[in-house]
Amino acid sequence: MSLRAFHLLFIALSVVLAAFFGAWSIGQYRSGNDAVYVLVGIASLASGVGLAIYGATFQRKTRGLS
Repeated sequence: MSLRAFHLLFIALSVVLAAFFGAWSIGQYRSGNDAVYVLVGIASLASGVGLAIYGATFQRKTRGLS
């Protein structure tokens, strides 16, 4: 596995983890109504979107290098 492929795999796993953590924290907010969970959920989902954008940019930038 090349370093590029490992990097893309790691980014994809990080996006999935951020999405699951965001969904979990929103679920915790629904059951407990603590505002911290909403803030953490929104931050987690935003970081997941940012990571997805970064992954797409990285893939486009390094397309011909493998």
